[in-house]
Amino acid sequence: MRQYHSHIASAGPPALVLATDLDGTFLGGSPQDRAALYDLVRSRATEVRLIFVTGRDPGFIANLCADGAVPAPEYVIGDVGTTIGQFRDGAVVPDARLEAPIKRRWAGVPELVRTRLAGVRGLWLQPAPFRHRLSYQYDERFQPESLRVLDGLDVDILISHGCFVDILPKGISKGPSLLRLLAELKLPRDRVLVAGDTLNDLSMFETGLRGAVVGGAEAELLAATGPMPAAHHCTRIGAGGIVEAIAAHGLLENLPEVSA
Repeated sequence: MRQYHSHIASAGPPALVLATDLDGTFLGGSPQDRAALYDLVRSRATEVRLIFVTGRDPGFIANLCADGAVPAPEYVIGDVGTTIGQFRDGAVVPDARLEAPIKRRWAGVPELVRTRLAGVRGLWLQPAPFRHRLSYQYDERFQPESLRVLDGLDVDILISHGCFVDILPKGISKGPSLLRLLAELKLPRDRVLVAGDTLNDLSMFETGLRGAVVGGAEAELLAATGPMPAAHHCTRIGAGGIVEAIAAHGLLENLPEVSA
């Protein structure tokens, strides 16, 4: 039987709301830095609220947190912002009310997208479950201009990692979904730290919230966030960068040492 170890937060105002991407960010960095960050989240549960903001699907997140090695979040914004839910009893439980606008915008769209992209060279659907988005992978044959076949559809197109294309409902992404969740939970925006490493995290930094662009981030994300005063460009990779940014923004004291 799987044992789920959930992060338990304080009922009072948090000192830190960590809204973090997973791959390359919360899951990135050295084993020592990851252990230091995860211990911080667990040991200071009365001060820290944890939200995963990721391109990963609910099943991946449930498996990730199943053995307790990675702290389980309170809430999840998954599927590049198109899933919003609470993490409860070892699973992501979507919030139908928060997702209602997303569902409405996506109605009837997937079939049109699949049809129009079926003939695009070097582009194929990722083998993952989809709720309110479609995600593709591409190789060297792919030309971004070929996505013009989607012109006229009510969608946003996100290219990231040098190999992925996400098709999202218009106006829906990580940042807007995070703001809606923060408002719903009445969490103080001045205690939020967003963290990410690729272009699909850009909308989180565009919210103006305090940010951690972790070490090793995509050059395109570094360029896009360069003019943003709240987006701290970290020298440390992944989890170490998150700890670095927590200190830089003055959100918590008595932080663990991380790798140089």
